[in-house]
Amino acid sequence: MDNPFFRELLHNNLENALFVQGLPGFGNVGRIAAHLLINFYDAKLFTELYSPSFPDYVIVNSYGVCTLPKYEFYFAKTKDTDIVIMTGETQPSFDDVLAHYQVCSTIVEFIKKIGCNFLVTMGGVPIVEDKCNVYVAATSSRLVNEFKEKGGVVYGKGKIVGGTGLTLALAKEYDLEGVCLLGSTSGFKADRGAGYQVFKLLANILGKEIKEGKKEN
Repeated sequence: MDNPFFRELLHNNLENALFVQGLPGFGNVGRIAAHLLINFYDAKLFTELYSPSFPDYVIVNSYGVCTLPKYEFYFAKTKDTDIVIMTGETQPSFDDVLAHYQVCSTIVEFIKKIGCNFLVTMGGVPIVEDKCNVYVAATSSRLVNEFKEKGGVVYGKGKIVGGTGLTLALAKEYDLEGVCLLGSTSGFKADRGAGYQVFKLLANILGKEIKEGKKEN
């Protein structure tokens, strides 16, 4: 395998879809939020992305079966919006800058091809606070202000490492708009609380009120 490739598992027709990305990182916040969205919307797996830029190990499940690292794309059709949710168990090495650019560019090209017109990347930011805030960065000041009004806190003068930031910034070069939602976390272990806050803010923005311990239909 010399180049990234997609494996289509289920064909679907998307129209003006929202793309949401949640990958491992600080506190595993993005990945936790992505899986909450997948379960909440009962999203279906439709495509997998494999890449030689992923780490050189395999994933072994509880039955002892090995699989290559991959990114998974799920879709859900709601009353108002088609949603594509991408997650995975890994990212390219942070020391391999070229690999990150290659993988993120491949993702942006793919989501534009299948009809996504807006994206949200989700992750964690190592800020220790009493309250778990959700910070917002975006491709324009207009979007920053819009999401601030919806409950986000402006993330200013910082860095967003890995695919969480790079996918968003590259999307802007492809004339796509989007935002990044970052849950504040200590980053030392999986932070389900921060992941839930990111999920809750996004779901509420999408028009689905989240009640504690209850799934809204």
